[in-house]
Amino acid sequence: MYEYAFLAIVVIAAAGYFLGRSRAVAVSPQGRGVGLHSLPAYYGAYVALWVGLPVLVLVLIWLSLQGPAVDQLLLASLPEELLAGKGEGEIDLIVSEIKSIAGGRIFGEPDRAVLDAAESYNRWHDIADMAMLVVVLAGALGALVLTRSRIAAGFRARHGVERILTWLMIFCSVVAILTTLGIIFSLLFESFRFFARVPFYEFLFGLNWEPQIPIRKDQVAGLGAFGAIPVFLGTILIAFIAMLVAGPVGLLSAIYLAEYASPRFRGAVKPILEILAGIPTVVYGFFAVLTVAPALRDFGDMIGLDIAPNSALVAGAVMGIMIIPFISSLSDDAFAAVPQAMRDASYGLGATQSETILSVLIPAALPGIVGGFLLAVSRAIGETMIVVMAAGLIANLTANPFEAVTTVTVQIVTLLIGDTEFDSPKTLAAFALGLVLFTATLILNIVALRIVRKYREKYE
Repeated sequence: MYEYAFLAIVVIAAAGYFLGRSRAVAVSPQGRGVGLHSLPAYYGAYVALWVGLPVLVLVLIWLSLQGPAVDQLLLASLPEELLAGKGEGEIDLIVSEIKSIAGGRIFGEPDRAVLDAAESYNRWHDIADMAMLVVVLAGALGALVLTRSRIAAGFRARHGVERILTWLMIFCSVVAILTTLGIIFSLLFESFRFFARVPFYEFLFGLNWEPQIPIRKDQVAGLGAFGAIPVFLGTILIAFIAMLVAGPVGLLSAIYLAEYASPRFRGAVKPILEILAGIPTVVYGFFAVLTVAPALRDFGDMIGLDIAPNSALVAGAVMGIMIIPFISSLSDDAFAAVPQAMRDASYGLGATQSETILSVLIPAALPGIVGGFLLAVSRAIGETMIVVMAAGLIANLTANPFEAVTTVTVQIVTLLIGDTEFDSPKTLAAFALGLVLFTATLILNIVALRIVRKYREKYE
């Protein structure tokens, strides 16, 4: 039913735009919109915004409260014998079963009380959805009539529209800031819970990562070792290999496309190069496993090297291919932004094209180049699928690129998969890894901003 509510909001808001615009034209002193304080389109936009935004907020609040309210009605309607002696977890299972039956997913032969509760659940949702639709229609139509009646020749519609859009942008900014703060505080809170069980120094400086702990008392499993040095080293190793591949290739390709290639060649090659950024990472993973890994293993056998089927070299090389567009595109844009006068001045002093590129263009475009490299490093650190398929899941303490390693993101995924309790050290370790990853990315951003600020002061 909420689809119809959103559709009704869009239709009535669109109607409000045209009615407000036509009303402004009709009340203009000289006809055809002449003599109004604002353009007729502003009057229409004013009506549409006041029709759509308040009702949209009302629908979002309604939807956020409808689920908990119906759940409370459902719990209150369940017979006492069905809940007698049940714990909170067992009651949640009963509610989940009722919701599954209400959605048409019936397994086995449920109790009659559960079937009746599912029917009541659907009926209450239908009533709530119908009430929401009625409220939406009434509110939108009332806002349409009220705002349209305010339109007059001297009404400052443009100021009203700009004020609404300003507050809307402020709201979006506040939401973005609060979301960031929420992520930070959630990482900090769960990480502190982890460090209350595992010493901080053991996590940061320990050399053994085996986060397997018993889920049940009768289960045979490891006691758990949370030394994250092997995970950090694997992340750095794969990212370093990726940058060794992507850095030179991306930067040199950007220099060639910006300074040496003809416009026709540049127009054909640059879109093809940027296609690499749009290929799904799982495709790169298949390419690494089915093509690159066997080729490197066969090459290693030819020259006497033992290369593991899943190795850091394979994952890093394929990841480097994937992040080439991040460096080449941003570097190319940075070179294009350098004023032609700087090139001409260098040529006028007798410098060759290569000397101009090394001594003038690269220093002048360094902020953009640093931004491209930073984005590529962040992409390499945060990549998961290629590492899962090509490097492995086992944390090995090694700097040998021919052996299998793992990364922080892969371990976060594996730690949060399964039926482990959410407050166990194994699960909480994912938040500690996430906090370290967030801190490392923040440090990279600070360093990059300092470099950009230094060279902007010098060349701008």
